[in-house]
Amino acid sequence: MSGLRIEELPDRLVVTLDRPEKRNAIDADLIGELHAVCAELEARPRLLLLTGGTDGIFAGGADIAQLRERGRLDALAAINQAAFARIRALPMPTVAAVDGPALGGGAELAYACDLRVCTARAVFGQPEVRLGILAGAGATYRLPALIGEARAKELLFTGRRVDADEALRIGLVNRVVAESAELLPTAHGLLDEMAKGSALALRLTKLAVDAPAAAHPQLDLLSQAVLFEDEEKHRRMTEFLERRRSR
Repeated sequence: MSGLRIEELPDRLVVTLDRPEKRNAIDADLIGELHAVCAELEARPRLLLLTGGTDGIFAGGADIAQLRERGRLDALAAINQAAFARIRALPMPTVAAVDGPALGGGAELAYACDLRVCTARAVFGQPEVRLGILAGAGATYRLPALIGEARAKELLFTGRRVDADEALRIGLVNRVVAESAELLPTAHGLLDEMAKGSALALRLTKLAVDAPAAAHPQLDLLSQAVLFEDEEKHRRMTEFLERRRSR
């Protein structure tokens, strides 16, 4: 049985975690399906909306029954980490829409996306130390980048959960909506705003923002040189100037 539902739209892919009987726990099969999604978006770059739907659960973490049986070679294989890193490196921007708990690997999956939108009942947390392991799929470096080192260490060391209000206040999420029915429209609205821009400019902007500090400013200059020669840039600027003259 598939663990994902996939909807293809002209400019984006909507991917819904679909293991309700397991609280959308992330198992090896679902990781394989996420790799397949990444392969599709690498071959044909589009925006991505990743969600657990609006049934009150994003992802309850890794499948603990599977996790308990994994040994050191499984850890070194970077099973979840590799898939989440691939999501993070997708060419076009990604948005996670979170309703209810995003815990452990589920939270790390949300962190791998560029932006996060959540409902008022969303909860984020890293309970790994209480299970005798660490948050090994990205939280140890993505969480400090999102909310700062001290806050990230507190959450990673204690396993304390963060509700939606706190998540917004500390910069973990970009938007909070009051009702579940608002979640997907709000996430699509963010993607709609992105889609108004040049696809190439959007792609190169993401590349520049995610690049290490040592790549700047050379990467920015090279990216701008490519865009300055792009026909889309010329068309958009011409339309802008014509609209201004008409006013």
